[in-house]
Amino acid sequence: MPAPRPSRTGDRRTAAGVADGLASLAEQVINRLIKPFDLVLLSRERIQETLDEAAERGRVTRRDANELVSELFRRGREQTDELLGQLGRAAGRARRTVGGGTLPIENYDELTASQVSKQLPGLKAPDLRRVRDYEARHANRKSVLEAVDRALR
Repeated sequence: MPAPRPSRTGDRRTAAGVADGLASLAEQVINRLIKPFDLVLLSRERIQETLDEAAERGRVTRRDANELVSELFRRGREQTDELLGQLGRAAGRARRTVGGGTLPIENYDELTASQVSKQLPGLKAPDLRRVRDYEARHANRKSVLEAVDRALR
C-alpha cells in the first residue's frame, strides 16, 4: 500500500520553510561574506577578455596580458582558499558548540524558522536567551528572534 501523500497545506509550509532558509542563507552570504570582505566574482574568462581588449588597443602586450591573467587568477585562488579555510574552521567550531549540547533544541541548524518557533514554548528564560544569542550570531532569522522575544515576555 502506498504511503499517504502529505496535504497541500503541509507542502506549502515545507516550501515556505525552504524558501525562508534560502532567503536566510542568501542574507548571511551577503552580510557576512560579500560585504565585509568586499568580494566580487570575476571569472578567468572575463579577466582574459578584458586584458585581450587592452592588448588589441596596444595598451599592453599580449604576453603581458597573459601573464597578468595568470597572476590575478593565482592570487584570487589563494585568497579563495584562505577564505574557505576560515569558513571551514568557523563551521567546525559552530558544529562543536551545537553538538556539545549548549542549545536546548536538538539539530537546531537543520530546523526551519517555523520548526524552531514551535519548540520555544516551555523553554526556560536562560535557554531562550541562548537560542536568541545563537540565532543572532548565525542565521539571524527575524521571525525566530521575534518569537524568542515573545516567549521571554
